[in-house]
Amino acid sequence: MENEDSMRKNMTTAAVVTAALMAALAGGTASATTTGSLRPAAAQQEAVPSRIAVHFDLAKGQTPENIALSPDGTAYVTFAAARQVAMVTRKGTTRILATMPAPMDGGVDTPVLKFALTTGIVRTDDGTLYFLYASGAAETTGLYRLREGGTPTRVAALPATGLPNGLALDERSKTFYITDSALGTISTVRLGDHRASVWSSAPQLASTGFIGVNGVKVRDGAVWASNLDKGTLLRIPLRHGRPGPIKVMAEGLAGIDDFAFAGSGDDRVIATLHGISSVVRVGPKGKVTTLLTASDGLQNPTSVAVRGRTLHVLSAAFTTATDPNLLLATLPRH
Repeated sequence: MENEDSMRKNMTTAAVVTAALMAALAGGTASATTTGSLRPAAAQQEAVPSRIAVHFDLAKGQTPENIALSPDGTAYVTFAAARQVAMVTRKGTTRILATMPAPMDGGVDTPVLKFALTTGIVRTDDGTLYFLYASGAAETTGLYRLREGGTPTRVAALPATGLPNGLALDERSKTFYITDSALGTISTVRLGDHRASVWSSAPQLASTGFIGVNGVKVRDGAVWASNLDKGTLLRIPLRHGRPGPIKVMAEGLAGIDDFAFAGSGDDRVIATLHGISSVVRVGPKGKVTTLLTASDGLQNPTSVAVRGRTLHVLSAAFTTATDPNLLLATLPRH
């Protein structure tokens, strides 16, 4: 079938592109270039209890990219290669909620990755899902809304020349923050509005040749973002809605993808390191502790979410091509 052929092509392209990234990381091109930042010491090890909760179907393009949790523990995920949004119940059942239409050219005009994909996702309190779709086509690239039982509706167009990737919602200001890994920008869209505006194009967001600014979160009056190429974790203060001076909170995090906060403060960040299949905790002054590795079942982890002490980790298996999965771990109390 055409959809299966398209997904198979996406999977092959994704593997080739990610393999190139792994080679770049191994060659040391993903080092931080920002000065005045905090350089972490060598990562310490701390074992945490974990288990693989759900195995996804690689043959169907179920390469999980991003995750949002509901209060009852249901996980909503995007499957990048399949261009899908799915629901994963606490019992491990996966249900596809939407599949985005494949571009006529298969998505080869999508910057950097050369295949169409669904990326960041958030869930609002009323159960509405918002997610990003990057297709390389002006008529479909953008921020989408998906209500329960409905079909995706584009609420804001985004540049087809970019790669919209991370998505966060600031509940206080009702504003979405969207990273573009190709253009090196963070844009905003007000909830209920239909216009995207570039919020920051600071040089710390740019790539060094592959993927720049990636994950994004809003926390205690600041926008936090990761830069995969530069291996940095950034904090950007919100100054009456405008970006303040960027501070590098940690560096040397080669291949950092998504991240989440653990606890009430902002001094404990849990992050995925895509290339080396690890999950780390970044503490005060950029101290890095490794929590999970490939030996725990991680295969190119792409995103994390925290609820209480339970850590949810998605692995896309882009280069391992073995077992895309959802892993659950229990975080330590300290």
